[in-house]
Amino acid sequence: MNNAPKTKFNLKFMENRKTLFIISGCLILFSILSTFIFKAKLDIQFKGGTLISYIYTGDIDVNAFQRDAEEALGGLSVKVTTGTDFNTGKNNIQVSLVSNAGLTAEKQIQLTNALEEKYAANEIELLSSTDVSPSAGSEFFRKCLVAAALSAIVLILYIAFRFKNIGGWLAGICAIIALLHDIIIVYGSFVVMHMSIDANFMAVILTILGYSINDTIVIYDRIRENRGLYKDMPLKDLVNLSTNQSLVRSINTSVTTIFAMLCVTVVAIMRGVTSIISFSLPMTIGLVVGTYSSLCIAAPLWVWLEERKGAKGEKPAAATVEK
Repeated sequence: MNNAPKTKFNLKFMENRKTLFIISGCLILFSILSTFIFKAKLDIQFKGGTLISYIYTGDIDVNAFQRDAEEALGGLSVKVTTGTDFNTGKNNIQVSLVSNAGLTAEKQIQLTNALEEKYAANEIELLSSTDVSPSAGSEFFRKCLVAAALSAIVLILYIAFRFKNIGGWLAGICAIIALLHDIIIVYGSFVVMHMSIDANFMAVILTILGYSINDTIVIYDRIRENRGLYKDMPLKDLVNLSTNQSLVRSINTSVTTIFAMLCVTVVAIMRGVTSIISFSLPMTIGLVVGTYSSLCIAAPLWVWLEERKGAKGEKPAAATVEK
């Protein structure tokens, strides 16, 4: 039997997997329950409604602007975000109303007149007005689900082919389960922070999936390499060794990106750019969760399933030795 090399860390991922699974289970359950506790808010991309954009000069209090817009619309709830219009270089502020019916032309004129009068010093000017039908929102949501499903199938096939000697399709399924873990918790963070499920949500999800699956594949690759070096090593020890060897690389990569996202969040808060905050803040949470799932969920879950397969009389994939 080959002696395993010493590593900087010697964390017992396999021995503590039940605790890790319980932590993830609690986070997933809370994220699902948050839908009913805090009420998920669907943006107009998914539910339909009206989006009105204005350009302005100077500074505007977003919260006060939102109150004034809702008052002008007779108490209807709206979402207000700020940014910059790249065509004119002026400040941009958007008022979105999620509604199956949208805003009538009369209501839009009433809102614009009220805001132009209230913020005359900011030279508010109507830039555009767009209606999004509920059917368009539903179609967009369906396309997102189809794209996610196809991506999952491709990932399973890729991992099954590339890592056929250490679990194949089973390793691929565990990687997808880890990704679902990330998606649900990121979704929960949006709901808890009262952020709308919008295009930023999809951008965060896609980015996190890329980071998470990359981390998972790096660990799988290390398991495959170590399997050839330590053929007699028990499966648990092999995966523990490989995960600890990948630990520094995973943490360094994540910390670097998390620090960048935190800087973006701080600057966005200081400048009042709410459209960026709804991306950078959940992205920071997603990076932490994605790193956790790659290290503590994907490989431990795969080992657990391999052991169950072995208990049923099948030979675990990682126990085979290539000739």
